[in-house]
Amino acid sequence: MIQTETRVLTAHIPLDMANQIDQLAGKLERSKSWIIKQALASWIEQESLRERLTREALADVDEGNFVSHDDIQAWAMSLNSNQSKPTPI
Repeated sequence: MIQTETRVLTAHIPLDMANQIDQLAGKLERSKSWIIKQALASWIEQESLRERLTREALADVDEGNFVSHDDIQAWAMSLNSNQSKPTPI
């Protein structure tokens, strides 16, 4: 087994959340530490993905790849008419 360096972090957790962690640890037969590491790893992955997608979206905007507000508004207004416009791309 590979040893990884670790560091202790301290956080104040609301009691109801701490109780839920205790219950999950018991149900899963895992330590509270394991539960918290899993949760943090998942959150870090989610935030990394959010940041990457935000950067990609901003790059699209910089390249002019977007639909203008006016085009969206005109399309939305046409939905209540007999001649609705195609979805703007």
